[in-house]
Amino acid sequence: MARTDCWERVERVLLTDGQVREYQLPPAEGKRDDPRWPGFARRYGFDIDRPVQWEVEALEPAELKRLVMEAVDGYIDREILAEVMAEEEQQRAQLAAILGQQQDG
Repeated sequence: MARTDCWERVERVLLTDGQVREYQLPPAEGKRDDPRWPGFARRYGFDIDRPVQWEVEALEPAELKRLVMEAVDGYIDREILAEVMAEEEQQRAQLAAILGQQQDG
């Protein structure tokens, strides 16, 4: 927030331990030079010498999309979204018309 000065607050969305277990996500080798690893390993009972991590990309794309949409849904202003989508549709139609004129000419 301080770096970009564009949000009042940030809400982190991440994989929980429960999701890792529920989706049976495979562990990946973690970064040995991550200074946060030793504390995380001690806190959650992992081997400090064998860092692991779980990647959100291991989720099925449809499920990842569902989880992201669930997390952001409450922040979407439906009225503004509808206006933006209508404007984009109008711009697409204008571009298609321009392209059609160029192909005919």
